[in-house]
Amino acid sequence: MRFYIVDVFAEERYAGNQLAVFTGDGVARLSDGEMQKIAKEMNFSETTFITSNEAINGGYNVRIFTPRQELPFAGHPTLGTAFILQQEIIKSSVERVVLNLKVGQIPVTLNYADDTVEWLWMQQKTPTFGQGFLPDMLAPVLNLDISEIDSRYPIEEVSTGVPFIIVPLKSHAALKRIKVNKDKYFELVNNTNAKAILVFCPETNKPENNLSVRMFADYMGVPEDPATGSANGCLAGYLVEYNYFGEKPVDVRVEQGYEIGRPSLLLLKSQRSNTGIEVFVGGKSIMIAKGEFV
Repeated sequence: MRFYIVDVFAEERYAGNQLAVFTGDGVARLSDGEMQKIAKEMNFSETTFITSNEAINGGYNVRIFTPRQELPFAGHPTLGTAFILQQEIIKSSVERVVLNLKVGQIPVTLNYADDTVEWLWMQQKTPTFGQGFLPDMLAPVLNLDISEIDSRYPIEEVSTGVPFIIVPLKSHAALKRIKVNKDKYFELVNNTNAKAILVFCPETNKPENNLSVRMFADYMGVPEDPATGSANGCLAGYLVEYNYFGEKPVDVRVEQGYEIGRPSLLLLKSQRSNTGIEVFVGGKSIMIAKGEFV
């Protein structure tokens, strides 16, 4: 098996969210348990396994694992794996790569600059909205005062394949001060469909960006994630559903990972259509290393 390490949603090397991608004939022979052990060995937020080097029904079969469990979908693994498929397996400047994931087929569009992949965009599944929460249920989990949660907008579960609890805050200061109370966190998620929390605010580190976010998912073995495409896809749907920027399509730059030393940039586009809310998440991928698993 060959493996690649990619920084996804990174504006430069050694930033963004790290991803390990495994390819080769040996991948198809791995058991579920072996994939899980390898993901734990790599110990990134996610590790992916390309189980088909040839397209099947127009897409490549891919499985995604955190250090603790398999996921039906995740954002930065989708973009990073599509990048590796284009670079190392397809080896031509295709405009589109499709991943066959457990959640279904996810298309990724590739934009080039001088034959180099510059941006990758994925269209996520139509967001669904679930359980709502009162501020006094989330404030103690995040070690915040109830007044720091923006009560103009709901706290709610949203999913485009993996559910997240979306929490709006008023200020960047509150976002930066979050320290998850693990006991209260596990007490909360033991009774919810969503096991991860995305918190966002309209203030940023860089003036050219529109929102700052943090994402916490200790239940999945990820205490804090530096860049979460799936959660930000849910956020993109939430922003449209509740007219956060008014009644217009969303086209924003989102920063994440600053609090843990992995600055990341995600681009979000979303709008209402006849079939629901359309969600697109974009970012860059940078290959850092490649080698052989022995």
